[in-house]
Amino acid sequence: MNLTDILVVGVPGVLAITVHEVAHGWVANQLGDPTAARLGRLSLNPLRHIDPIGSVLLPVALKLLGSPFLFGWAKPVPVDWRNLRNARRDMALVAAAGPAANLLMLCAWALAFSRVGGLRFLQEMCWTGVLFNATIMALNLIPIPPLDGSRVVAALLPPRLAVAYDRIEPFGLLIIIALLATGTLGILLNPLLIGAGFVVKLLIGWK
Repeated sequence: MNLTDILVVGVPGVLAITVHEVAHGWVANQLGDPTAARLGRLSLNPLRHIDPIGSVLLPVALKLLGSPFLFGWAKPVPVDWRNLRNARRDMALVAAAGPAANLLMLCAWALAFSRVGGLRFLQEMCWTGVLFNATIMALNLIPIPPLDGSRVVAALLPPRLAVAYDRIEPFGLLIIIALLATGTLGILLNPLLIGAGFVVKLLIGWK
């Protein structure tokens, strides 16, 4: 692995994860919870958000292994739901902000891809940015606690059902690993990734 490989994966990967987390904290701040702002987590400095394994080692390993999915995680931005003006609604908005940020970055990388000409290094970086953001967005929209999609679902459920649903959270990572190991995760992600693919095609201008 050389410096070029690291940059191709690292630049879009770190941006995807960092901006995702900042989006959560920024929306929470707008809705009444300044926790992330007080802790300095509304910063685009990746060092404030990077998890060495989830933000660096895992994405690079997946890229080198030729995985069709590139994903990772950062240190979660802290949100105190008690400070939110409308806790159930606002938690859903805070959760949705992360995938929404990835969608915007996906569009930006796709547009950049269509404008870099024959520069192979930049093409690879832009395409990695598209794949990384599409996968992070799709993965986080799966309604398994503590993924972002589960926060949206919990806000839509009656309070008692939402409490029971949130009890799945301690087992969420194990469920995701099981889905990945059985290939089910790919089946769940595919419809969202196909939708993202249509957006990319429109932006790049493919026939």
